[in-house]
Amino acid sequence: MSASPMDLLRDDLRDFAGYRSARSSRLVGDAWLNANESPWPNPVVGADGLRRYPEPQPTALRAAMAARYGCLPEQVLAGRGSDEGIDLLIRALCRPGADAVVVTPPTFGMYEVCARLHWARVLGVPLEDGDAGFRCDSDAVAETVLAGGAKLVFLCSPGNPGGNLLPLADIDALARRLQGRALVVVDEAYIEFAQAISAVTLVGRHRNVAVLRTLSKAHALAAARVGCVVADAELVAMLQRCQSPYPLAAPCSELACNALGDAAWQATRTRIDAVIEERGRLAHQMAQLPSVARVYPSSANFLLVRFTDARVAMQHLLRAGIVVRDMRAHDGMADALRITVGTPSQNRRVIEAIAAMEVAA
Repeated sequence: MSASPMDLLRDDLRDFAGYRSARSSRLVGDAWLNANESPWPNPVVGADGLRRYPEPQPTALRAAMAARYGCLPEQVLAGRGSDEGIDLLIRALCRPGADAVVVTPPTFGMYEVCARLHWARVLGVPLEDGDAGFRCDSDAVAETVLAGGAKLVFLCSPGNPGGNLLPLADIDALARRLQGRALVVVDEAYIEFAQAISAVTLVGRHRNVAVLRTLSKAHALAAARVGCVVADAELVAMLQRCQSPYPLAAPCSELACNALGDAAWQATRTRIDAVIEERGRLAHQMAQLPSVARVYPSSANFLLVRFTDARVAMQHLLRAGIVVRDMRAHDGMADALRITVGTPSQNRRVIEAIAAMEVAA
């Protein structure tokens, strides 16, 4: 078993107890008068349960997440999407103005945003762009961590926007090398579309591995804002002390529990299979278009596409009423757009809009 991740915490937070809300007290009674809640329900809404604060960490939701992701409930910190997990990890581990995080651009922008908001340095190790797509140089990541005194490494797998899946063996080796030096955080927002083994399987082996999961993508619950950090139980308990008292609304927790159940999971699997099939079809058809310079292989629910003229491609898509992610402002992405895999009819519209570039030219 590797060293405790608690060794990586900010020194000033080691004895930090956090805020103890009224719901965090394990008290028994039938007249709850400790949280200054309304004694009557809202007459318009009519749901009596909503007048009470929710559980800080909903027991049923943590159990459902643990069952779905293959870990223990005490290894799960539920929160507002995976974004909150990113923020909490940086907040708990990085001393403002002193510590650093390592990212692998092009990647999800929230890692850098949260780091800068917490006044943590950001060290970049660019992904290698090869014939098979983007690749992470794990040795370069480790060397940057050790040389730069970084506390956190953020790895996105499958990558956003590249769609590249990181080999689990590489993550395993990196975590082993950085034992006691840094926490390796694997963002698996899109892992369901890769149909690959999750890095959650490494959490029991390496205490310095944390995994971010979300219900926003495959589970189609983006508006509910539910996700989690899966990590060492001791670290999870510390992160909860840094979290706001009631991070999840009770209705959202109930929706998430239902979505994680076996019956809902079967329906989700059907949608995932449909996305994967459409992803392959869309990639093949896009690659045939003369205005498309490159379609990256993807293990996610989107495609990164380079165009001969991305500006014109964006214009044609918008004229057709299709909104995609403009990547042109990102380093090395001046000719690229990221296109989410939609329904078959939406994907046909994308192909038709890009094909119209040839006619207009």
